[in-house]
Amino acid sequence: MIKHTVSTPNAPAAIGPYSQGVKVGNLIFTSGQLPLNPQSGELVADIEGATRQSLDNVKAVLEAAGASMDKIIKIVVFLRDMNDFAAMNAVYATYFPNDPPARSAVQVARLPKDAILEIEAIAYL
Repeated sequence: MIKHTVSTPNAPAAIGPYSQGVKVGNLIFTSGQLPLNPQSGELVADIEGATRQSLDNVKAVLEAAGASMDKIIKIVVFLRDMNDFAAMNAVYATYFPNDPPARSAVQVARLPKDAILEIEAIAYL
């Protein structure tokens, strides 16, 4: 199988030596998407807005690879504070009203740019 990197101006540029996403065969792996607005570069700081922005960034990477949110099979949500789980979950549910993907959600000690969450996904074409 051939590995193709995925890049789009509709999601934040990588802030290190990694790709926004990688496509291998019919699978797309997104890098963790911080809640950074790709146009302004601003970090969204409230959990509801951060969840929306990170999921919108995941969506942009998937669309650049030719997929969509309904093709996601697994998501991992990294939270700075597990007390934000319910608020994150309420926003998250609006993105997956039917047949949601498998998901893990974990609290981590720290995220890049001191973000409050980061979201990564695996999808298929």
